[in-house]
Amino acid sequence: MLLAAGPATAQRVPEPRTRTYYVAADTVSWDYAPSGRNLITGAPFGAREETWVASGPARIGRVYLKSVYRAYTDSTFSQRVERPDEWRHLGILGPVLRAVVGDTLRVVFRNRTPYPASLHPHGVFYAKDSEGAPYADGTGGADKADDAVPPGGIHVYLWPVPARAGPGPGDPSSIVWLYHSHVSEPRDSNAGLIGPIIVTARDEARADATPRDVGREFVALFKIFDENMSPYLAENVRRYAEGQMPTGEEDAEAFAESNLMHTINGYVYGNLPGLDMRLGERVRWYVVDLGNEADLHTAHWHGNTGLLSGHRTDVVELLPGTMAEFDMVPDDPGTWLFHCHVDDHIMAGMQALYRVHAAAGGATAGR
Repeated sequence: MLLAAGPATAQRVPEPRTRTYYVAADTVSWDYAPSGRNLITGAPFGAREETWVASGPARIGRVYLKSVYRAYTDSTFSQRVERPDEWRHLGILGPVLRAVVGDTLRVVFRNRTPYPASLHPHGVFYAKDSEGAPYADGTGGADKADDAVPPGGIHVYLWPVPARAGPGPGDPSSIVWLYHSHVSEPRDSNAGLIGPIIVTARDEARADATPRDVGREFVALFKIFDENMSPYLAENVRRYAEGQMPTGEEDAEAFAESNLMHTINGYVYGNLPGLDMRLGERVRWYVVDLGNEADLHTAHWHGNTGLLSGHRTDVVELLPGTMAEFDMVPDDPGTWLFHCHVDDHIMAGMQALYRVHAAAGGATAGR
């Protein structure tokens, strides 16, 4: 099937297909600030920032054991799929699972963490054997095998992508959903098991399921990782806090606060890499949120504006579980701040930098 794309060209609409991904939940040592500096100020960490990044007795610091979803090449899970430079900004997020309306996502999942984990998707269709969430739903047997994959276990999730999983009236050509572990959702998501699904309209998609009208895509998760709820807390204390827990009530409160990591894609204080684009490029930001009552965020871009559901703005409001698309054609070059506008979150490091470079060939974009 062909669609006219201009006077002299035509675009082939991809046929429906099954897109297979091999995804493991792995345990890693995650550094929330790998540069060791506040890259927003360009200076070493000060006393305020050290609330969250300094380690020592009864203080874990900026490195924690976490769980992450990672992509592999096949069912042996012996060779990881390396992320290209344009996707290194995903940080702690799992691999992008792409589909076109009418496709089926097939995810072969292996749990390599020390606790049960799963994959639960938003938006797409799933039967009871592919929901990835345990609760009293009246099912049993094979329909429960997906609920909590044990350590070392493998499960195959099948997620058809019907029209209602794709863009709706007034939406852009592609939209974002989340997937995450849902065995114990607060524990699992704070451990780090979160990733994006991007669904493109069939008549707007390239063969690889990317939207044809977009030149650059970014996914940004605004989340306070509560390491106090992590299944690795005791081991993190042993490894990174000299094995010491706080003793007094005041120390316990300070310890709990130090374990609230205010991040964009798992990084604090400007340490998120790879937010690079060019003047005049069609850029789509997929902005998502997952967490508790503290995860009320207002994502703000300095220097440029965009469209959110047809509305011109530079701020996107986010609640836990929110997924939104923000389309930008950058017209102001330079290095710009990208952050949550909640005061407490700014101070705790929920800030990044994005860069708008000269257009290819040195041309400039009009305003």
